[in-house]
Parts: sequence; C-alpha cells; structure tokens
Amino acid sequence: MADDREDARDGARVHEAFDAVRRDLDGRLDVEEQAAVERLRDAAAGGDAARAREEMASVKERHGWLHEELVKHPSLATIIDELALWGF
Repeated sequence: MADDREDARDGARVHEAFDAVRRDLDGRLDVEEQAAVERLRDAAAGGDAARAREEMASVKERHGWLHEELVKHPSLATIIDELALWGF
C-alpha cells in the first residue's frame, strides 16, 4: 500500500516535471518532438528504465537540441539524475 502511494507520487512528480518542459518548449516542438517527449515521460513515470533509456537515446540521436534542453531543464534535473542511476 505504501509502495503504491510512493509510486503514484513519483509518477506525479515525473509528469509535473515534463509538464513544465512542455510549457517552456511547446512553441518550439514539432509533432514528432512532442510525441518523443510524451514517450519519454510515459517510460520515466512508469519506471521502465529500459524504455526510458531507448527513448532518451532516440531523442539524443534524432533531436539533439531537444536532448540538450531536457538535460538542462531545472524541473527535470532531479529526474535526469535518477534516470542516470537507472543506467543512462
């Protein structure tokens, strides 16, 4: 039960961080980049480290500028650090 609450809090925190990214970058994101951010957010919020790694690698390869923005965004700094602990 406590684990479920903690998972829900972590998922909400990830979604809030990515919402901040979307607010800050939305005017600069094309449809493909928006979809990439959503896939990364879903993977991170779901705790799927392998999928999150794949999505982050895809963003880095296909959308270099977006990868740079994600890793330096203040709302995502902690999330990115945690993803690094997952093996990024």
